Amino acid sequence: MQDRHRHIRMWVLVGSLLLASHVTRVQAGEPMDKVHQTVDEVLTIINNKALQPQERRTQIRQAVLKRFGFEEMAQRSMGQHWRTLTPQQRQEFVGLFTDLLERSYTTRIENYKAGPQGVRYPKEDITGDQAVVHTEIMNERDPQPATVDYHLLHKDGDWKAYDIVIEGVSLVNNYRTQFNTIMMKDSYAGLVKQMRTKLAQEQAVPEKG
Repeated sequence: MQDRHRHIRMWVLVGSLLLASHVTRVQAGEPMDKVHQTVDEVLTIINNKALQPQERRTQIRQAVLKRFGFEEMAQRSMGQHWRTLTPQQRQEFVGLFTDLLERSYTTRIENYKAGPQGVRYPKEDITGDQAVVHTEIMNERDPQPATVDYHLLHKDGDWKAYDIVIEGVSLVNNYRTQFNTIMMKDSYAGLVKQMRTKLAQEQAVPEKG
């Protein structure tokens, strides 16, 4: 049960970078402000009891698709194998990666019950066009807060998440290890097949009210 709660807590924060705004220049505090407002918005959607399940999922889905740097994350997750893919394969992989991560996030985030007061933002580090926003997630089931570090890249006038490190574990590195294992033992076609199977499993999860 504790592992399940930890898994849910991890996915709650995997995609929470959805604030719609246009940054014209890099300023100290911008990355943290975006993460802060994003988490508040996501939790507001979750806790809005007036929303029907499908509407809630749609709002979260739109938010995630809008603020994740999925192509950057997909490329980093594929690692050395990215350069071996054709343009068509890259497009296919980014689409599958986006659908899988978005669906997994949406399915799990609705199981997380918390308010904005349960998230702390101790600090941020900005170096050029990159930033790391450090957060701590409080949960009544666990006395120790979960540390979640959002790695963002300032590109095209906005901050996009390209990795999230949850309790010391990099999401991108974790995917890269899994994808590399499959690619080395099987092939790109085998990886796509497994991703499609996983996506079908996620889509089979029934909606919750």
